[in-house]
Amino acid sequence: MNELNKKKILRKILFAILAVSVILAAATAIVNTVLFNLNMDRVEEYSAVVNPEAVVPVSDENGEYSFVTDRELKVLTLTDIHIGGGWMSFAKDRMAINAVAAMVTAEKPDLVVLTGDLAYPVPFQSGTFNNKTSAKLVIALMEKLGVPWTVTFGNHDTESYSYFSREKIGALYSDESLKSCLFSAGPEDVDGVGNHFIHVKNTAGKLVQELVFIDSHSYTDGDIFGIFWKYDNVHQNQVDWYEQRIRSAQQLNPEVRSLVFLHIPLVEYRDAYYEYKDNGNKDTENVKYVSGNIWEKDPYVYCGMNEDGLFEKMVELGSTKAVFCGHDHLNNMVLNYKGIDLTYNFSIDYLAYVGISEKGDQRGCTVVTVNPDGTYEQVHENYYQDKYQPLYPKENVTFVYN
Repeated sequence: MNELNKKKILRKILFAILAVSVILAAATAIVNTVLFNLNMDRVEEYSAVVNPEAVVPVSDENGEYSFVTDRELKVLTLTDIHIGGGWMSFAKDRMAINAVAAMVTAEKPDLVVLTGDLAYPVPFQSGTFNNKTSAKLVIALMEKLGVPWTVTFGNHDTESYSYFSREKIGALYSDESLKSCLFSAGPEDVDGVGNHFIHVKNTAGKLVQELVFIDSHSYTDGDIFGIFWKYDNVHQNQVDWYEQRIRSAQQLNPEVRSLVFLHIPLVEYRDAYYEYKDNGNKDTENVKYVSGNIWEKDPYVYCGMNEDGLFEKMVELGSTKAVFCGHDHLNNMVLNYKGIDLTYNFSIDYLAYVGISEKGDQRGCTVVTVNPDGTYEQVHENYYQDKYQPLYPKENVTFVYN
């Protein structure tokens, strides 16, 4: 065979590969669209949450929301829902939707906080790179349930290889047509998308609690695909923004309290756990055990790579009494570190961790009660309780961690 014929054959092979790739991509897109529409139809089957006693948030001239009440405010925190949005995750996406709807419906909170990784557009598990479909499913579900809600972003919500950027996904959540979403993209001169405050006031107008939502970003140090677990931290201008906003709140009420919600745990989660662990799982001067366990494998806490100064600023200002994060799906420990509760929320994930759909210890929600005086309580609630009655039957799971 001469050189010319070899080149012709090679071109034919390359053309055939290209043609097959285009056909497969088109077929996948069609299948994903069909299944996405089926899941959107599934969302429509759920009913709005009925709660005549709910506190209705009001918006001020700056577009910031406040809950005005003299009673307790109930906040339901969910994390790591991990909606894949593709053909490979179709069944597990339905499980996640079912669980979220059941817990929100049963708890009837005043506010739902979703602390990141709502989407999981990892193609070899979800079957798509499209992170917008996942966000649209979450939005449709939460709007259907009709409870006020907001979001902090996680590392998987906008992967480097997903189709849509953080800014574009943030624009979906801040769409003015949404009736229940309280999300704000936040100041343009502060890093990240979704840095915002929600206020809690009494009927006399006194500010008693600030709910703070911070973008903890995704990956750093060249780990753009996240395969080396090199996670980013809160950036300095976010710490400065937090300080400015808290100091302004303290001018209105020197005793104002605050709670912080983000996705990736602060470095202090690791510091507190290692101090507790190295002391034989006993309290120290700095660390007091509250509840739960660490079930992730060594290094146990997958926090940011670097120091960021946020925790130190919290200690200095004195208003923040708890931080709530997600990210490490098996961890549900709460440790009080230097006077601040560092909380891992219960997660939803059916998709990301291998075999996690068959495990039940870690799946659930965190219920936060903000009291009229600004103090708070929290409790983890497992999904597999009788009080959570989903529209579709719960899956069979095993309890292996406790």
